[in-house]
Amino acid sequence: MSEASVSRLLLSLALVAVSSVPAFAETVNVAVAANFTAVAEELAEIFEAKGEHEVELSFGATGQLYTQITQAAPFGVFLAADDTRPQKAIDEGFGVEGTAFVYAEGRLALYAPGRDVTDGEAALKGDYNKLAIADPEAAPYGKAAIETLTALGLLETLTPKLVQGENISQTLQFVESGNAELGFVAASQVLGKADQWLVPAELHEPIAQGAVLLKTGENNPAAVAFLEFLKSDEAVSVIEASGYSVP
Repeated sequence: MSEASVSRLLLSLALVAVSSVPAFAETVNVAVAANFTAVAEELAEIFEAKGEHEVELSFGATGQLYTQITQAAPFGVFLAADDTRPQKAIDEGFGVEGTAFVYAEGRLALYAPGRDVTDGEAALKGDYNKLAIADPEAAPYGKAAIETLTALGLLETLTPKLVQGENISQTLQFVESGNAELGFVAASQVLGKADQWLVPAELHEPIAQGAVLLKTGENNPAAVAFLEFLKSDEAVSVIEASGYSVP
């Protein structure tokens, strides 16, 4: 083989190697409510596999994430655990008008490993020391837990037993570690587990989880594309399979 032929072959191989490496045009940093952690990770993996853009996920309580947004955190997309803060982001100049939508509706569950919580109200009135909830000021699931206890007429009685997690992920950790025998968590976190009671929806306000494009991501193709992906049939199937409903 001539030297010229070898050179052409090497060039061809180099081009094939380069073309096989995904080229990420842009990266979007997404602020994600803690309850949506596992689902967001799965969605990000599917989105990145398309080979166009890259996603960085930052998790936390919705209230805490919003505070970071107001302090110039570099988030391009906000996936909250309520639908009020995405609209607030728009109203206060941090979000892009017309981009907010509900990407999922969550359910609250009472989780108690090793206990019979078929009758949730009876379980709450039972013998135990600690009941974990997420911070109701920062986490919508914590707010829903307080609303549930209020509706059942148990808030005053159980307040001394309450321990608060900074977010719903820490709340689940309290229960799984045994630091609290019972806990109000996101139903999606305990999907398929037997030791839970799905809280009747009428006991608390709907947990509508809103998404919004932030001004930081307005001109970022990755941010725009990720929000559009969330509305796709592929993404909706993942979200629903994870214990949420999609309006």
